[in-house]
Parts: sequence; C-alpha cells; structure tokens
Amino acid sequence: MELVDNYDQKKNATRILDELRNSGVNPYPEKFDKQATLAQVRELESGTPVATAGRIVLLRTMGKLTFAHIQDFSGRMQIVVKEDSLGKEKYTRFLKVFGLGDHVGCKGKIFITKVGEKSILVDELVFLAKSFLKMPEKWVGIKDQEVKYRQRYLDLIAHPDTMKAFIFRSDLIRHIREFYWKNDFFEVETPALMHQATGAIARPYITKNNALDIDLFLRISHELPLKELIVGGFDRVFELGKAFRNEGVDVSHLPEHTHLEHYVAYWNYEDNMDFTEKMFRYLFEELHIPERISTEDGGSISLGFPWRRENFIDLVEKETGIRVGDFHEADALRLEIKNKKFHFEGIDTLSLAGLVDNLYKKIVRPRLINPTFLYYYPIELQPLARRNDTDPNIADQFQLVINGWEIVKAYSELVDPLDQEQRFMGQADAKKKGADEVMEIDRDYIKAMSYGMPPISGFGMGVDRLVALLLGKSNLRDVVLFPLLRPEGD
Repeated sequence: MELVDNYDQKKNATRILDELRNSGVNPYPEKFDKQATLAQVRELESGTPVATAGRIVLLRTMGKLTFAHIQDFSGRMQIVVKEDSLGKEKYTRFLKVFGLGDHVGCKGKIFITKVGEKSILVDELVFLAKSFLKMPEKWVGIKDQEVKYRQRYLDLIAHPDTMKAFIFRSDLIRHIREFYWKNDFFEVETPALMHQATGAIARPYITKNNALDIDLFLRISHELPLKELIVGGFDRVFELGKAFRNEGVDVSHLPEHTHLEHYVAYWNYEDNMDFTEKMFRYLFEELHIPERISTEDGGSISLGFPWRRENFIDLVEKETGIRVGDFHEADALRLEIKNKKFHFEGIDTLSLAGLVDNLYKKIVRPRLINPTFLYYYPIELQPLARRNDTDPNIADQFQLVINGWEIVKAYSELVDPLDQEQRFMGQADAKKKGADEVMEIDRDYIKAMSYGMPPISGFGMGVDRLVALLLGKSNLRDVVLFPLLRPEGD
C-alpha cells in the first residue's frame, strides 16, 4: 500500500526521520557533488579518487566489512565500506542509518577486490534520501506489466534494459534534431491548442479556455501552422512534439503520441522520399543500428539500403490478384474481393475507399516486413491530397512501411486555396451527414494560402513507432515513459 494512504507507514516514516535528525543526519540534504556517473567511475584506474552517488540496491554486512552495490542511470558498481577506513562511529551510524533503496553519496578510491571486481573503497559516506517503501523483490524485476506502466520509476530501477531503452529514445531524438540542423532546417513551435480540429482526419480532444470563453481542440497534427510558415518565407521547417487523437488504444496506437513533421518549399514527394532515406541512413549510422534487427515475435527485419520502392496499385495486384486502380464502383470491387476469397469485417457496407484500404491493411501491409516505400496511391484513399499532374486518379504521396507498421507518410502538398476550400466544405458536408472523423475547415489557413503558397512537400512520422521498431518492441507503451491508463480501481 502506498505511503500516502497508510497511516502506519506514515507513522513509521516520521519516526525514522526523527531518528535521523536526532542522530545528526540531514535526511534531505541540499546537494551532493557527484563528479562522475558509475559508468565513468568503472573506467578509472585503480587508486583514482572518486566522488559519486546512487541508490543502494544490494547490501551485505560481514562484521566490520560491508559490501554494497549502488545504481544510477548508467549502471551499477560495488562499494566497500570498512570500519577501519570509515571510523568506528561513522561505520556504526552507517549500519544503523543506511538501507536498501536509500540514496547515498560516497567518496573514496578505486581498487580491485580479491575476486577481481573493480570497486570503490569508501572513506566518506553522505546520506541523501531514505526509501520508505519496499523496492522490487530482490531487485529481480517486476512481473506485472501494468505496474511497469503505472510506476515507470520502479521499472527503471528494477530493469536495466528499460533504462537503456529510454536512453536510446533520448539519443534518437537528439540525432533527429541534429540531422535537420545539418540540412538547414529551422525548428519551430506551433500551437497545441487549436480553434479547429484540423490537419488530419481524426476525432479530437475538446477543451475550454475560460478567460476567452471559447472551446479549443488539442492538435491532431502540426500541419497547417507549419505550412503557414512556408507562406511567411521559411523554406525548411520541422517540429517535434505531442499530437492528440481521441481514438482507440492498441499496441500501435496511443491517444497522445510524439509526432515529427517537416515541410520544405519547392520539393515534391519524390524529393522527400530521397530525403527520408538519407535521414534513416544518418540515424542508423550515428546510433550504430545493425543491418538486421530482431523482433519480439522471433522475426527479423533487414534494414540494408537502398530500400525497396513499390507502386501501391501494382503491389496490391501482386499480393491479391486485384488491380484496384481499375475499379471505380464499390460493388464491383466488393464482388471481386469475394471472388478472390478474401474477407474482412464490414465488407458488405464499406465504400470504395474502405474496400481498397482494408484490402491493403488486412492482406498486403502485414507482409511488408523490410522497409518499403509505397507510392502511386488511388486518390480515393487520400481525398484531401494533391492530385498527380499526369494522372488525376493518383495522389502525390508516399508511405514508409516497416514490419507492417506505417512509420512515415509524406505528400506533395495541396497549395491551391480554392481547391483546399472546396475540399474543406466537402468535409463539412460529411460531418452534417454524421461522420465524426473529419477535417474541420480552417479559414485562417485558407486566408494564408491566398497570399500565395509555393510548391511544398510535407512529411509526418510517429516517433514512438520508430523507437519501438528499432528496439524490436511490439507495443508502443513499452517505449513511452508514461502511457495513458485508466485510473487505478476504475
């Protein structure tokens, strides 16, 4: 039971704090001069003086000699506390005061034990914080997956691999930013609170600003403000931040996710495809990603370059025997799908776009394990996308699919304000007819477009999915520090 809910534990904590203070120990000191992480300390030569700190995760006393392991984000290291090194009074206090889970600062010198383990021979100990609740049993880990998600701090303490995963995530994001900076992009920040739920087709979160007495929406994408910046004169912009979609939760979808978008003036989607592969080459080299990675289900993914590029219509035909580009009526395609013995939920009521989308997502996409760029999409699948100049039945876009997940979606952007307004109005009509996932009209954006918008290509990527993919994880919650869960007991 948590300390905040348990009277006996509160009483015990108060007693311990009083005892510490009465014995001259400050239970919550202001600071400690930690001069090196434990990983850095392990690289030092024997005899080197050190000052470091961490949490006690193992404690074994043998009379006048105590062995302990302390842990920080970089790993663990053994410390050795001797009565004749510390002094009898301080050693006695150490045995009385310090316990498993407590934070300790220690100063001493590097030495090698008789069994060959590099350790710190302590000559000064500083108490830094008391742990009042029991830590994970014997530090062998937490078996309950929900506890890992609800109390991520315990997961980080008990599982070194969890800590490594989130350090990897941080490194990946740092290198993403560095890549953009090296390619002359400006990082910008756009509003998370929007007047319209727009920029993508999704159900939004609705909130209210009391001071202005207006309803607002948490952004579902970064798109429209970023493209307004292109109107303003920026050539290359990117934003890395949260996006919110009030939709279902599963292993590959989260209501709050980290989203990366960039927009470049004068490019088309083919330029963006080349740039995307260039980005991944850079990231994999900087992060030392192997050419082949394993997945949790026992499979493997080959990441070797160059990556496969497939015409969407041709690929669907190759995998299913159905050339979806030849169909312009839902009933005709529905009959052909049934003739080929394919079935999926809702097949009897789906629209033409729904049938094509389900045929792809249920049959084709799960077979795309190694990185594959898909392009040449039927316009029915992307009704708000720019039409190809040569073939108006095709949308100017591509997607990058890896291990059955859509990692990147990019477009040659629609820059005609009259066409854009007409498509917004079509979405408004759909909403009146009962559609709950539509793109709301944004008149400020139409006004910005009307000042003249150059050719643009835009790119969107789910960072959580990329992290999960590169770590071989199948559930996005495993790579998000604090995934959204129901309140305990609900």
